[in-house]
Amino acid sequence: MSDKNMDWKEALKSKDAFKDFITNYFRDHKELTGSYDIPSYYEHYTVTLDSREGIVITLVTGMNQTGGSGNVSAPLPFKQKETMTIEDFRNLVLHKKFADQNMSLADVFQTVAGVPDANDDNN
Repeated sequence: MSDKNMDWKEALKSKDAFKDFITNYFRDHKELTGSYDIPSYYEHYTVTLDSREGIVITLVTGMNQTGGSGNVSAPLPFKQKETMTIEDFRNLVLHKKFADQNMSLADVFQTVAGVPDANDDNN
């Protein structure tokens, strides 16, 4: 797994290498999914690569049902779709706080999708 993280870090250094890395990743995995759940709130994201649109991040957020009065219903989930080019994503990664060597592609997409990090105390 650390070889994959090393490939990820090396690929960030070059526009072409990063494009190859992302293209190969999604050829092998088709999509990347993740989620964040707390008792009152949830977020689920799916990331795919589209040949025309580039990287496509679909984020579904909503409120979890809580106990209490039975007449209160949670609002429907909100679905949001964002697209960006592979190069825009590389620049976003390069200019954010992704210097941690242990951060994986999934960790980066989790941060890009706006999913809170349980280990992030100050941001």
